[in-house]
Amino acid sequence: MVCAIIPAAGIGSRMQSSIPKQYLPLGDGTVLLQSLRALLQLPEIRIIMVALHPQDQWWPLTKAQLSADELARIQTCIGGDERWQSVQAALSALSLTVTADTPVMVHDAVRPCVQRDDLQRLLQAYSASHSQNGIPGALLAMPIADTLKRADANCAVQSTVDRRDIWAACTPQIFPLAALQRALVEAGENNALITDESSAMERMGVQPQLVRCSRDNIKITWPGDLELASWILSQRSSTQ
Repeated sequence: MVCAIIPAAGIGSRMQSSIPKQYLPLGDGTVLLQSLRALLQLPEIRIIMVALHPQDQWWPLTKAQLSADELARIQTCIGGDERWQSVQAALSALSLTVTADTPVMVHDAVRPCVQRDDLQRLLQAYSASHSQNGIPGALLAMPIADTLKRADANCAVQSTVDRRDIWAACTPQIFPLAALQRALVEAGENNALITDESSAMERMGVQPQLVRCSRDNIKITWPGDLELASWILSQRSSTQ
């Protein structure tokens, strides 16, 4: 059994939109709907916990587009101000019904184009992973293709960064429920900068396995990203 979490309590201000970016129209639904359906492709995922903003007024519209079978695998909880707080809230909600060692995938609400093959390879890598302290973990990621520059405060180039060992972290990222809970609590208590679940686990000595994913697995952050995601999904539907 595998569970999944989608932190969807953010407001996405960089999209310059009046509604959160996870609820923007995409394909035959919303961005969040497409992200949910990407995860629902895997029968191994029995529960998807969606962490919502306490004043969310858009979820009912997305929920209405889900079938009864899909809704049977989806639960919601109230998220927090920060991403890690939403993940922590979702982990707490899941812990009421599943065991501490249950694998939990955490996926961005705004990565609607993740491919099923990549999700399956992520599960396989997780099953095979074994870090030095015995805690498994894995995440989808992409090797950096662009040349990287380090800049100063005036945006002048200071140096060129060696990219040979640099990867861009994506989602989902998968870890045991209780271990991820402990890592997030410890990071929060120490005011550590946590940008993804892997960074919290790394602070605990875990070395997650990087699983190369398709470059289609884009994160919708800027207005132009929505058009690209729409094109990716339309191309897939036309070849099925």
